[in-house]
Amino acid sequence: MMKIKKGDTVKVIAGKDKDKEGKVLAVKDGKVLVEGVNMVTKHTKPSAANQQGGIVNKEAYIDISNVMYLHKGKATRIGFKLDGDKKVRVAKATGEVID
Repeated sequence: MMKIKKGDTVKVIAGKDKDKEGKVLAVKDGKVLVEGVNMVTKHTKPSAANQQGGIVNKEAYIDISNVMYLHKGKATRIGFKLDGDKKVRVAKATGEVID
């Protein structure tokens, strides 16, 4: 079970986009795709989907260790706790259950 999931709001804590915040669009192999963070330019050929082609700005994956979960506007670490027989994520700063 991953500590960061798709749809979470995170804060970047390292790298060129430090202190930026955004929503997680995807999680894959220990990397996350965050909305508006780590923008790269990609040169695309004309295709059926993109008739014009040209230069496109898009997000690139960043390592999951470079982001922190935002809970009520504050960056916090995440732990796990058993709630009955269900495993839930817990914000370490407040002790509150996230989901």
